Amino acid sequence: MSDHERFRFSVSCRTDDAAVLHCLRGLCHFAERDQRKNIAWGHTGEREWELNGGIVTFHFTGQDYRETFIREGSRLLPGLWKEVGRSNNDPASPK
Repeated sequence: MSDHERFRFSVSCRTDDAAVLHCLRGLCHFAERDQRKNIAWGHTGEREWELNGGIVTFHFTGQDYRETFIREGSRLLPGLWKEVGRSNNDPASPK
């Protein structure tokens, strides 16, 4: 299994605020414990966010890491973003 294939637990988020997007990227970095944690927030830059109508998808190596991200995002940024989808079989894609 490749590094990217291991990051298969995803959550898609929507926000209208670029600053919140960057906070979510930081929370993703915090929540994921794999050494290659930059894979978790790949393809979530401002350009991708704008092209996808304010939606980005984060990928994690475990459900518990994804739950940490959602829990802490809800605690720290209530009402500033929302979950719009999740999957247990959505591997991250390489650049």
